[in-house]
Amino acid sequence: MPVIRRLPESVINRIAAGEVIERPASVVKELVENALDAGAKNITVTLEDGGKRLIIIQDDGCGMGKNDLLLAVERHATSKLNDDDLVNIRTLGFRGEALPSIASISRLDIHSGIDTQQHAWTLQSHGGSQPVLSPASPMQGTRIQVADLFYATPARLKFLKSASAEIQQVSQRLEHLAMARPDVGFRLIHNERTLFHYRPAQQPRERLAACLGNSFIDSAMPVDTTREDCRLTGYASLPTFHKATSMSQYLFINGRPVKDRLLQASLRVAYQHVLAHDRHPAVVLFLDIPPDMVDINVHPAKTEVRFRDAAGIRSLIIGALRDALQQNGQKTAPSLSDRTLAAFRPDANPLPVQSSFTYAAMLAEKPRAFPPPSPAAVTDAPPAPSPVMEPMLGFAVAQLQNTYVVARTTDSLILVDQHAAHERLVLETMLTGMQEKGIQRQALLLPVVVDLPEYQVQLLAARAGELEALGLAILR
Repeated sequence: MPVIRRLPESVINRIAAGEVIERPASVVKELVENALDAGAKNITVTLEDGGKRLIIIQDDGCGMGKNDLLLAVERHATSKLNDDDLVNIRTLGFRGEALPSIASISRLDIHSGIDTQQHAWTLQSHGGSQPVLSPASPMQGTRIQVADLFYATPARLKFLKSASAEIQQVSQRLEHLAMARPDVGFRLIHNERTLFHYRPAQQPRERLAACLGNSFIDSAMPVDTTREDCRLTGYASLPTFHKATSMSQYLFINGRPVKDRLLQASLRVAYQHVLAHDRHPAVVLFLDIPPDMVDINVHPAKTEVRFRDAAGIRSLIIGALRDALQQNGQKTAPSLSDRTLAAFRPDANPLPVQSSFTYAAMLAEKPRAFPPPSPAAVTDAPPAPSPVMEPMLGFAVAQLQNTYVVARTTDSLILVDQHAAHERLVLETMLTGMQEKGIQRQALLLPVVVDLPEYQVQLLAARAGELEALGLAILR
């Protein structure tokens, strides 16, 4: 029978690292959450090679003294639990596993100080080695450097993706935290290039506009509902502003970004009568709830939660969104309104516009006849069978309102939107041309400027070659 034995501390730390640290973005998330819990008002994240070579987190928080610094790299040592209460948790982190786990798989250096002390301290722990403490120049706050991530566990390196893919993950995690804390400044630097710098904002709306773009804010409805001890605030998109995926849906519980299926299900119910089944609203919702009503200890990375009253939270979200839709549902997204109005301006519409068009006028209009499809005249009688193969959309016989083509087949009448048909013909021509001689393109006299969050810019940049092959050049 195998003998039960205690695992060495280094192995325990590496097992914990496997649960908490999946990639550079996990390191950034854990350390930035520590900085926020330390009261930081400005946080700078610096990376090299997507974070695989180097990660530096610097903050202006409360800092740590000599004794606290030594305890910080011990497992299950934390300053975030009052009276060892695992229910009433009001901080972002509390397990006390992040720093020792990171130290066990990288080269960890911490420089931290308190402004009331004459000097600060540095701590080094490489690959889970015994920490070495030494005095350093004074500073206020903490600077943590993580070099050569996973060098002590090389098998994990094989699962990391390219630097561009890793930096996308870091950008998304950091932007989620930035949306949750608009009062804190965030800066992300990669390979000596600043990807974004969000300065402290007075209102959440300002930070959301910086992270998600003005198009979302201009097309969003405010949400603010209180029920018992729970309050739901934030913004939800108008029915005319929607996405192809649910990636633009964010939920924050007591300032913590989480992923929750309850939110997605509630959104589908709230928007089911105003959106097509394959479209998704964009929302940013902040739920303030008593800590004892939610369990944040479900997942090691604390991205999933469990509600004590899931039905009540679902009802709160659906009710708040339906109220907002009832009050604002008749509005349209400004971008859609602008495009629609532009289509009716004479200088933007090549087709003649009837200023007093009515349904009765359409019925009274004499259709414009096309040449008959055969020598025989078109009559009210059913067409005689013809040996000629009938086109898929039949034979055109008339046109209405310079928009619709009326066609007849052997046993039916077809109404064709000629603009949609033209778009399909252009698409088929492009596909055929691409196969034969490649896409023919021409540079715009005035480039189209698109405002996107940085992580979406990174996604587009990663696909720039494929888009260029399709005739679309992207410049940054």
